[in-house]
Amino acid sequence: MTGNLAEPKIFDGHNDLVLKLITGKATAAQVRDGLVGGHIDLPRARAGGFGGGFFAIFVPSPAGAFRMEDFANASYDVPLPAPLDQGHALKITLEGVAAIEALAAEGVIDLCTSVDQIEAALAGDRMAAVMHIEGAEAISADLGALEGLYARGLRSLGPVWSRPTIFAEGVPFRFPATPDIGGGLTAAGRALVAECNRLGIMLDLSHMNEKGFDDVAALSDAPLVATHSNAWEVCNTARNLTDRQLRVIADSDGMVGINFASSFLRPDGQMAGDFPLEVLLRHLDHLIGILGEDRVGFGSDFDGAVVPDGIGDCAGLPALRAALTDHGVDAALMKKLASGNWMRVLRKTWKA
Repeated sequence: MTGNLAEPKIFDGHNDLVLKLITGKATAAQVRDGLVGGHIDLPRARAGGFGGGFFAIFVPSPAGAFRMEDFANASYDVPLPAPLDQGHALKITLEGVAAIEALAAEGVIDLCTSVDQIEAALAGDRMAAVMHIEGAEAISADLGALEGLYARGLRSLGPVWSRPTIFAEGVPFRFPATPDIGGGLTAAGRALVAECNRLGIMLDLSHMNEKGFDDVAALSDAPLVATHSNAWEVCNTARNLTDRQLRVIADSDGMVGINFASSFLRPDGQMAGDFPLEVLLRHLDHLIGILGEDRVGFGSDFDGAVVPDGIGDCAGLPALRAALTDHGVDAALMKKLASGNWMRVLRKTWKA
């Protein structure tokens, strides 16, 4: 292996760093200077060539909705948490927006609303950040909050997390299982798709069940994107994408970001990081086999999941690049996987 294994910088489909700020576990200044634990801060991002990506604003369910022991069995079926109150969700979401703005004020990120801005940030010392909402509980059926959030930088939205909303149903943490679970989009969900298309907000299908996925595919005029999902044929969890879904994404000229979450990578569905990166490469090969080299990237789920021990955190991304190189990924494909494919799909989705 030759060259700088911190390059090219990786622009990533999903992280949950903002949740640490919302919950008081970190401040923007601490992210700037370095955190103990977790997956992302600015010094580690610079060391590992983590260029930024989609920074998720997520409203957590009440304490006790999930237990780690739920995922330790050979099979598991964790019920969907109850829906969230819209007013509460909007309050927490606006705190997340303020947290992203604080990261920008502290020089940690550049908040980006165009591909040109992302590419400029990737060439600099800050992380490029796209504001993403994971689960649209903050938005009411009249969609009144959407334009205001767009004005503050929102450019990506997942209609559901793993719980129901007024727009669609989430996919539960269920293994083994297919994503063919529950109903499709509601009338409000169909209106949300149309409004996101109008504004140029990317729709993220990573937590959506199969019927909801198909409804978005039938309605949306934008490429279909799953920011942090893997291949169901390799890991049979309800959260992953079947080959049929992958072909639909390919037909739309969309893309998939490979999720580093252990329970969505490992064939046994376990939430434990003690497995080789070869498992991730199996997902990569399967996805490229259906989507092609222009429609696959990364969606780490850093700060929101148990990731492979061989990566550890964003400073460990050189190990991923080394594994990719040893696997035969050449420089041209490496650039596509690292950021080029994300830039391609965003240029087709965003209005500016």
